[in-house]
Amino acid sequence: MAITLTLPDSYGFVLAAATSTFFVNVLHMARTGKFRKASQIAYPNAYATHEQAEKDPNAFKFNCAQRAHANFIENQPSALGALFIAGLSFPLASAILGGTWAFGRTLYLYGYTGSGPKGRAFGSYLAGAADLALKFMAAYTSINFILDH
Repeated sequence: MAITLTLPDSYGFVLAAATSTFFVNVLHMARTGKFRKASQIAYPNAYATHEQAEKDPNAFKFNCAQRAHANFIENQPSALGALFIAGLSFPLASAILGGTWAFGRTLYLYGYTGSGPKGRAFGSYLAGAADLALKFMAAYTSINFILDH
């Protein structure tokens, strides 16, 4: 049995929110590259050593930037999946939450690289709350799709 899926008229906002996350990734790459260059940590080293990070504030910031970037790319796929699914039932709310997630992840990046691990807290809470809401909305959408079809 074939099912026709019609996207809501305002689904473009969901796509725009998703697209914003690509630019957050670019911010991560630029910030990480800036601190890699400043700390002179050569490729292929993914992180500065503990000794380097203790002696050089730029090496410490490089490690924070690398960790923030890794955390972003660990979380982006599931956030996008939840956004796309939730957007089928709740396009505007999902788009707002998706934008909030991207903004929270940006605050996480700048907080982490500006103030160390404690600086990431506010961005983490903001992005985490948006992510959790999107996941519940995606679950609701999925269950309704199963029950309706």
